[in-house]
Amino acid sequence: MNDEFKGKSGKVKVMYVRDEGESGSRAPNPRTGKGGGRPARQEDSRRSSGRRNEEGAGRKPRSDEGSRRPRNDEGSRKPRSDEAFSPWRTVSRPPSERASGEASPAEQNGKVTVDPEVIRRQRQEETRVYGENACQALFQSRPEAIVRAWFVQSVTPRFRDALRWLAANRKAYHVVDDAELAKASGTEHHGGVCFIIKKRMGMAVSEWLRQADEKDCVLALEDVSNPHNLGGIMRSCAHFGVKGLLVNDASLLESGAAVRTAEGGAEHVQAISGDSFAAGLEAFRKAGYTIVTTSSHQGTPLAKAELPAKMVLVLGQEREGLSDSAFQQGDISLSIGGTGNVESLNVSVATGILLAEWWRQNA
Repeated sequence: MNDEFKGKSGKVKVMYVRDEGESGSRAPNPRTGKGGGRPARQEDSRRSSGRRNEEGAGRKPRSDEGSRRPRNDEGSRKPRSDEAFSPWRTVSRPPSERASGEASPAEQNGKVTVDPEVIRRQRQEETRVYGENACQALFQSRPEAIVRAWFVQSVTPRFRDALRWLAANRKAYHVVDDAELAKASGTEHHGGVCFIIKKRMGMAVSEWLRQADEKDCVLALEDVSNPHNLGGIMRSCAHFGVKGLLVNDASLLESGAAVRTAEGGAEHVQAISGDSFAAGLEAFRKAGYTIVTTSSHQGTPLAKAELPAKMVLVLGQEREGLSDSAFQQGDISLSIGGTGNVESLNVSVATGILLAEWWRQNA
């Protein structure tokens, strides 16, 4: 191949490039006639090819070569799109294989085994809490309950103390994007942070009575399970100094939506459990508490009622209200006056009004 160009002197210079077919011998310089020579010896070519093979054995594989290799390292493998995301996802081996230290055939093929029993037990003992105010209050109140945490980058400056504590106590935490946090928390309304925590258990009525104050209002909720209503109720309880909630299921007070709605109020209330709802009310009555029920149709108007310092305020779900058995256990029945344009108030709104009046009379 020839390539011609003019230099500064105006003379034409010609550069000759050796052809591919001349690789076996050295071509002479066409201008001077020098150069050239005998072809490379066969043993030299073998020696040079051997050196290339040795160098190739020690070189690193190309990135495209690595992608063709089977990947058995499950820790570095990204989950497939068809694998369900779970913050409780646990990889485990059957007991016999864990004891022997041998991997199962599935693990040898790069697959993992998820123990459903472990997942079930974790979900019973743990719950997810999200929302900035809720998580801040939880960290201030009981950091030891935190199992794992997720944050988006924008909230980390406000959780600096929590991050230090998590690192010092070897608790796993992750700084992730919004989409990843939505998966971990199970909602798009996560507020930039999510904790997995150990659930609190309900306190027995007898234990509550041993440490109760002279003035004590306990809220008893019959079949109230909507998490947003429970969150609003806990927020009102924290505001008006009501610390105990008698409920059928203590775990309802620790659902993510309820704690988020409470905006930190969940850390100021304690679930109370009895053998049954009716048995819990009877235990409080025997301890000197006045049982106060509510009704939208009958009862003493709240503005005219004198609320005792020690009482149990009983409320039921909005649609059905209190059951007959719970209503008949009441010593006082109250009603909240209004226009009558609606059948009743939302249970969390009614709770706030009633607790505000108890606070006004007894604080």
